[in-house]
Amino acid sequence: MAKAENEQTRAQHDQLVEKDTGIYQFGRFLVSIVFRSFLPVRYHGAEKLRDREAPFVLIANHVHALDPLILAYPIKKQQCFFLAKKELAKNGLAHRLLRNLHCIFVDRHSTDMEAMRNCMKVLRGGKVLVIFPEGTRHHEGQMEQIENGTSLIVMRGKAPVIPVYIERPLKLFRRTDAWVGDPIPYDDLLREGINVDTCGRMNDRMRETFRRMIADAKAATP
Repeated sequence: MAKAENEQTRAQHDQLVEKDTGIYQFGRFLVSIVFRSFLPVRYHGAEKLRDREAPFVLIANHVHALDPLILAYPIKKQQCFFLAKKELAKNGLAHRLLRNLHCIFVDRHSTDMEAMRNCMKVLRGGKVLVIFPEGTRHHEGQMEQIENGTSLIVMRGKAPVIPVYIERPLKLFRRTDAWVGDPIPYDDLLREGINVDTCGRMNDRMRETFRRMIADAKAATP
């Protein structure tokens, strides 16, 4: 029974990778209204997302439950897929809704090979994968505690990695700034092979990238 359910879940995921969903499109329409009115968001470097061809990976700090909307909104050419903790899909309705919004559920406390396979399918299918490397929300805005699987997914996917720094949590009638960085280079690490050492060094590069982005954002803010 469990094997049949897993095969059905895989088939449903494959179908969502292959086509866009109406729920996602409707959500984009709602977000366009929200971000232009009572939850304003200002992007710095959004053209780096609008003009980029998929596949690529977006990584960002996580400060609010609606952060995935901030990341997906500037990307018009593709629908995004989001790596999300499985606890978000506690009931059938939430599971179906989030699945149609392209969430890939992952068990953060174990090596989840099913989630890994689904992430690879997204990237091989020429889509956009969104990951919050810290695995949960941290209001400080830093990028210090990175989940071990993040670099493994990134390096196995061999796609450009674009960092996005979200300055503060969304709040009514207060502007939130989102800063889009340049791709994080890691070809040299790939040439050495994907292992514990190179994944750890990739984690270090992500941390250092966000430290620089945070410092630059603070320096640019009056």
